[in-house]
Amino acid sequence: MAANPFLLAADNSPALLPLLRQNPSMASKQDEHGYSLLHAAASYNHIPLLRSLVNEFNVDVNLKDEDGETCLFVTETVPVATCLVEELRLDTSITNDDGLTAVEKIEEEGDFLEVASYLKSRSGGVTSRPGDFSPITAQSHPPPLPSNITVDVGLMADQQFNDEIQQPDPEFKRRIEELAAKEDFHGEERQRELRALITDAVRGVTAEDRDTRRRLQ
Repeated sequence: MAANPFLLAADNSPALLPLLRQNPSMASKQDEHGYSLLHAAASYNHIPLLRSLVNEFNVDVNLKDEDGETCLFVTETVPVATCLVEELRLDTSITNDDGLTAVEKIEEEGDFLEVASYLKSRSGGVTSRPGDFSPITAQSHPPPLPSNITVDVGLMADQQFNDEIQQPDPEFKRRIEELAAKEDFHGEERQRELRALITDAVRGVTAEDRDTRRRLQ
């Protein structure tokens, strides 16, 4: 009697990989319900097998069963979810036939909530859907200014401040130009000064206002 690859995957049997190497097409095989070796490996927490199926046998990590669910929907541990999402690049935005993502289904069923928490942390605490804009959370911060930054004050006024700042403040522009002319402009201290100037501009504080505040302190 031929070995059942799904049972071998569930048991993480050492006989499975040799069997698949003899018949590589079996790696992507699905039963009558769309259940795959990926689903079995994820459900039974067999991370090395997941890696082999995707990396060695080129099984589509987003393979779906008859309900439109990837193996992430049956994942029960955070390490497996981490492997699928961060290493094997599974698409967490895929929805099943009920219109639920993996994290939504896991939360709805109330089991393995640590997996749901991990998945939500990957999307900033907001469940993403295809076509959604990236969520902006309270923890979101703009990246630091690169060392080779160039500042176009007029462009900033037009694109960022719209009608609030129609003309760049001459003193602000002069300070930017002074900083840019310094030999150590790319140094940490000068870059800190540059960020402070830009932050003040975003807040609507002119260079003159800042000097006045410093004299009063």
